[in-house]
Amino acid sequence: MVKTKIKNIIKGFKTPEARWARFGPYYAMFPVDFAFDVINKYSKRGDHILDPFAGRSTSIYAGGALGRHGLGIEINPVGWLYGKVKLNPAPKQDVVDRLYEIYDKRNYYNRAIKKLPEFYRICYCDDVLKFLLFARKNLDWKNDDVDSTLMSIILVFLHAKLGEGLSNQMRMTKSMGMNYSVEWWKANNMSSPPDVNPLKLMLKKINWRYEKGMPKIADSSVLYGDSTIELENINAEKKFSLLFTSPPYYSITDYHADQWLRLWMLGEEDKPKISSVKHKGRFFNKKNYYDLLDNVFGSSSKLMKQDSVIYIRTDKREFTLNTTREILKKHFPHHKERILYKPITKSTKTQTKLFGDKSLKPGEVDIILKR
Repeated sequence: MVKTKIKNIIKGFKTPEARWARFGPYYAMFPVDFAFDVINKYSKRGDHILDPFAGRSTSIYAGGALGRHGLGIEINPVGWLYGKVKLNPAPKQDVVDRLYEIYDKRNYYNRAIKKLPEFYRICYCDDVLKFLLFARKNLDWKNDDVDSTLMSIILVFLHAKLGEGLSNQMRMTKSMGMNYSVEWWKANNMSSPPDVNPLKLMLKKINWRYEKGMPKIADSSVLYGDSTIELENINAEKKFSLLFTSPPYYSITDYHADQWLRLWMLGEEDKPKISSVKHKGRFFNKKNYYDLLDNVFGSSSKLMKQDSVIYIRTDKREFTLNTTREILKKHFPHHKERILYKPITKSTKTQTKLFGDKSLKPGEVDIILKR
């Protein structure tokens, strides 16, 4: 019965849980089938699951769909918003009503759109741009459930292939650079944005998402913040059975810069910028990287049951892998380690290949610790 439920979620879109499982395009996201497989093998119904690097909360969602209670923490607001909404989306009619309110007032920004950089004028038609500016200014996405849900759906379709979202031709999972995009559009005769009606497009996307009903997810949540701080505030009497996460890899990617356009929609600057906030940018300093993992896994170890399972997916590159194994051994000294290598072959589909990087990557490693 559980296997059938999982199959119905990870393949196709026949159930409400399936409709929300993949919600939120995100660079370097957990595969949904992998998350359900780990949750099913290493936890049981009623268990509590912790993910201190939650991303778009695929692990927490999989746990909730299978009757586990999850707690995630995510420092990137885009990932946090995707996770918060998919765990508990607002009622459909409330979201639709709010969409009409936002759309009806879009013309307040008739003049404001003319002040935006060329990138925006080629990326979006005027009607979309006015709608986005009003939504950006007025949706209380941090505190209001209806506004959170509407904003998260806008974020999903903020940029995508031509005809599938609000934008001119763009990748969906990663925001491309401003200059690169403008030059590419001009070189490919796409200097004029597509004529998109934002109300019709958003209504179509909302109707599809809610068509099968609301997902049934066990009581779970995701916190917006830095795990080095948030973990200290969790009630130490609450014990988790499974620590299931994938920390950032050393020197590989900058999750903040990768999502710069969606972050603009959430109120940040109108151009890509490397974040100066600690733990939000790419990790180039080995000591800072070591300290982050040491802090997070050290704090997590105090919240785990004695017979807990620790499941960590990380990079095969030497520094990231050796650092992760050393720190896990330090904080879980009585657990036995098992290593599963996940090599990437020429036929393996990866997100880096989608962006033109055909070089063969070293692959990933799953570290499993059990008593």
